[in-house]
Amino acid sequence: MRTSTVLPITAADRVLLEIQRAIVEGTIAAGSKISEPELAKRFSLSRAPLREALARLERCHLIERIPNAGARVVKLSTQGLLSLYQLRETLEGMACRLAAVNMTDTEIAEVRHLLDQHLSTQRVREGESYYQEAGDLDFHYRVIIGSKNPYLINILCDELYHLVRMYRVQLGMNGPRVSRAFDEHKAILNAIANRDAELADLLMRRHIAASRRNIEQRLNQNGELS
Repeated sequence: MRTSTVLPITAADRVLLEIQRAIVEGTIAAGSKISEPELAKRFSLSRAPLREALARLERCHLIERIPNAGARVVKLSTQGLLSLYQLRETLEGMACRLAAVNMTDTEIAEVRHLLDQHLSTQRVREGESYYQEAGDLDFHYRVIIGSKNPYLINILCDELYHLVRMYRVQLGMNGPRVSRAFDEHKAILNAIANRDAELADLLMRRHIAASRRNIEQRLNQNGELS
């Protein structure tokens, strides 16, 4: 989470992070009905901060309210994926273009070190898994922050970030595409380091389009998660 100062963690903040992670990782299943009494009991929380947390989860598109059916975790669907990734492809391409201009050499070196850590601590070479924690340990997050554009950062790192992670974590971080995705990250960073904004934009767009096709294939194979 991006913060300029250290603020006290409220009960709503705590439960927001816990439920958010459970939804993103599938512990709370996609499409499942939200039961406020059950969640209040599970997280030892009173109804007021729980409702505040749920409202915030709705704003970042992890929860949706359906007329006459109550609140549910969002479903992972082919149409939802297409709509989200069309926007992501355009905006992250723009973020890469800006990062090639605005990131400092030190910031680029830090992201390169992050990729080295990913390779050394995970089973990327064998194509088994490529799990990235949220925030500063996520390559995409770091590049978006590097754009230095506050409106892009708000959309991509706050409003849509955890919904994108939900698709990535549950459907896109293992399998044969893993090693290719890592190599694409390196190529994108090299373009940024070379200050080639046009190439960085193009490579990110291609990277996200390939990710979308991979996730779409897995949705079709497994049946849409609901």
